[in-house]
Amino acid sequence: MRRFVNLNGQMVSSAEAKIDLYDHGFLYGDGVFEGIRAYNGRIFKLQEHVDRLYHSARALMIHIPISKEEMTERIKAVVRENGETNCYIRVTVSRGVGLGLDPRHIRHEPTIAISTADLALYPPDMYENGLHVVTVSTRVPPAQSLDPRIKSLGRYINNILAKMEANRVGAGEGLMLNIEGYVAEATGDNIFVIKHGVLHTPPPSAGILAGITRATVMMLAEEMDIPVRETMLTLYDVYTADEAFLTGTAAEVIPMVTLDDRPIGTGKPGEMTHRIIAAFREHTQSSGTPV
Repeated sequence: MRRFVNLNGQMVSSAEAKIDLYDHGFLYGDGVFEGIRAYNGRIFKLQEHVDRLYHSARALMIHIPISKEEMTERIKAVVRENGETNCYIRVTVSRGVGLGLDPRHIRHEPTIAISTADLALYPPDMYENGLHVVTVSTRVPPAQSLDPRIKSLGRYINNILAKMEANRVGAGEGLMLNIEGYVAEATGDNIFVIKHGVLHTPPPSAGILAGITRATVMMLAEEMDIPVRETMLTLYDVYTADEAFLTGTAAEVIPMVTLDDRPIGTGKPGEMTHRIIAAFREHTQSSGTPV
């Protein structure tokens, strides 16, 4: 399937899309990005994703030379051009072009690339049977080094290393801790645990990305009268939870049934997890920005 990409305001085929060899995003991971989903011709949480993109860029002092409204229109245009109704959308913004770390010596014309793709983060059977997860040794970066609310390109090398750890032992996912040893997040997802009917998830201060899917699940849970708590969690809290699941734009909501060979609850996706998955799927099909 031939797909088009919006590269710096120009619609080109993905085969023709090229970036400069000295783009700072390519050389140093110096940029920000967002992953967004479209369902039934509607882009889910588009404004929230665009807002976070601009907040991340501001925190890194990257000037995006177009308005949020223009960015929104470019995103919608790519989805329309590719005739997509259900897809994953990737928006990447680098600082600019130039060799060397010092931003004073580069051309401050950010590369802005918007593309669509099919993305299945986990096999379908894992959504039915749940993920087997292991704790990995790679830690999330401390907030004193890089604020976890910044969705930057370079930060994700840690997540890639953690994913490789999980892959080496055949696990479906890897759970990352912070420097203090508290539970943070999976390699690409936020984590929730259920204990005695209460939904718990680590707070942003634990070093997690404040996920948009995470926030959506918290909102839906409250609408379903499920208490939600942002809580510092240890591995013990996950081992002894009644249920657990992961959330993310690409992953959506997926059950987690074991951690480090210990069954969580019954070792099968739980009743409350199923309710939350159903509510999330219903929500994605009925809301969003029309393309």
